[in-house]
Amino acid sequence: MGLLDSFERGLERAVNGAFAKTFKSGLQPIEITNALRRELDTKAAVVARDRILVPNRFTVRLSAADYERMHGLGPALVDELTALVQQHATAQGYQFTGGISIELQHDSSLSEGMVRVDSDSVNGAVTWTPVLDIDGKRHPITRSRTVIGRGSDADVTVDDSSISRKHVEILWDGSRAQVNDLGSTNGSQLNGQRVSKAPLPTDSVINIGRTRIVFRVLAQSASIDEHAHLPPRRRDDPGSGR
Repeated sequence: MGLLDSFERGLERAVNGAFAKTFKSGLQPIEITNALRRELDTKAAVVARDRILVPNRFTVRLSAADYERMHGLGPALVDELTALVQQHATAQGYQFTGGISIELQHDSSLSEGMVRVDSDSVNGAVTWTPVLDIDGKRHPITRSRTVIGRGSDADVTVDDSSISRKHVEILWDGSRAQVNDLGSTNGSQLNGQRVSKAPLPTDSVINIGRTRIVFRVLAQSASIDEHAHLPPRRRDDPGSGR
């Protein structure tokens, strides 16, 4: 239980840390995370010795007041919940039949502070969406090369005088990611280690100057046509960097 307890604390820190300034009282995002986790554990079905299937489409029902507060965060909250569902499934050895889809809905039958999750399994295409979380803002990676720096000519401009105009680049081929320092003045770190060029696994942390960048790869439901500009993604190795 020690490892599981540590994992649960990690989930709580991740969700509450991301949205603590928004939610001082009432329903907390961690309560939605716990409800999603319970839904996965309850619906897990063992179909073979090494295959445990769980739902991949979730409807999170909230009171009108809670829905308005949660919905006001935009796609960032749903993306965060999707990443945490994916992490919990990986930790438990669960498998999905398709991409993860989470939808928030208001339910007039629920009182404030209550949350209910409905789920089912839907076969469908999976799109692996790489994103960068920087200073509370999420930047989807939509091209094979993304430059980050303080200059206006960078693909992602960061307001940090301690970094170079073009500081680092993220390369993405639809299957793997790589981070390259672009000869910056103050250098870059990957997961606490100085880096010039290295594979970039999902959930890696890049530090440049005073700026912290988190790289993630999210499994989401989408039609193949919507993401035709990116090469197909292998389901079994999201952002492994190998």
